[in-house]
Amino acid sequence: MAADLANRGARAAKERVFTVLLGPHITEKATNLTERRNQHAFRVAVDATKREVAAAVAQLFDVNVERVTLANVKGKVKHDSRRRPTRRKNWKKAYVRLAAGETIDLTAVEV
Repeated sequence: MAADLANRGARAAKERVFTVLLGPHITEKATNLTERRNQHAFRVAVDATKREVAAAVAQLFDVNVERVTLANVKGKVKHDSRRRPTRRKNWKKAYVRLAAGETIDLTAVEV
């Protein structure tokens, strides 16, 4: 019974890899980090942990992850057509530093 629970947990962890990363976060700042420090920025699930992000990037892109930094981003307050304030959702960003010599080509990834 304990082995069955362990297998179920391992299966859930493998499925979680595909739900942690929501997509690349491509901005001018992120592009500069990629060129200068070999760091890549990703939008991740709000409840994602550093270990989950590192495992997801390592498994999906087949690279060695050196470090992960997470940042919570507050949603902006915008106004609708009647000038009523509405708020965008909060989200989480991950900066992933790769080991020396490792690269990720985000333009070659199929969606």
